[in-house]
Amino acid sequence: MSALATTTSSTSSSEYKGHALVSYILLAIGLFTAIPLLLGAIWAMIQKSGAYGTIYHSHLVNATRVFWWSLFWTIIGAIFIVVGVGLLVWCVTWLWVLYRVINGLVKVLADEPYPL
Repeated sequence: MSALATTTSSTSSSEYKGHALVSYILLAIGLFTAIPLLLGAIWAMIQKSGAYGTIYHSHLVNATRVFWWSLFWTIIGAIFIVVGVGLLVWCVTWLWVLYRVINGLVKVLADEPYPL
């Protein structure tokens, strides 16, 4: 992976760093309202293929996975709200998204890839 990252120019690499930051910030805002979460995921999905070969590709993949898994667990929580454990599923999902977003932001700012 490091050989691929060194073949790209520094300007495109810093451009994708910005895209990863935008995606993570939208995901973080999306913890409180759903629309930015969707926008952050769409942003990451659009930019992901162009970032291939940079360390930021893993961050955009992470942002995409965070969205899809949070959507899945939110639906599961909605189904189980009748039984009484849906709220617990939503809380755990919210904490998991918070962890992945903060961890991703820290790694982006340190110019480290996200371990997939």
